Amino acid sequence: MSYSVRVERVASRPIAVVRRRVALRELSRFVPEACGLVWKSVKAAQVNDAGRHVALYRDAGDGLVDAEVGVELETAFPGQDEVVSSALPAGDAATVTHFGPYGKLGEAHLAIHDWCAAQGQALAGPNWEIYGHWVDEWNRDPSKIRTDIFYLLKS
Repeated sequence: MSYSVRVERVASRPIAVVRRRVALRELSRFVPEACGLVWKSVKAAQVNDAGRHVALYRDAGDGLVDAEVGVELETAFPGQDEVVSSALPAGDAATVTHFGPYGKLGEAHLAIHDWCAAQGQALAGPNWEIYGHWVDEWNRDPSKIRTDIFYLLKS
């Protein structure tokens, strides 16, 4: 797939998340599990401003990642059990939109890394994925699944 990398100035946004240090190979299991936990928690707390699902990643080294997985919010979440308040980073970010199955997201991440290397842009560390709200059509045609990917750039 061909990706058009762009730079966007992004604002910090509150998120409610489950935090875990996870092996990269376990992300495909952990992300949907954590999204479900957070969604149930914010609904039980009667939060009405929950948005799309998100996964925020920080490299922990040795094949591990510090992951914060949950949902976008308009206001900070007070926390409930293992679901805590956090925020997406602010600043300039390299970003692409990926259309297709989640198993192909690695190609979009690689496109950002390649673009940054070619443009002399340095990554600041955190990166995140924002998943589109699921629609029935995606069950029939996974090529339409939308995920927006962001990498914070060093200033």
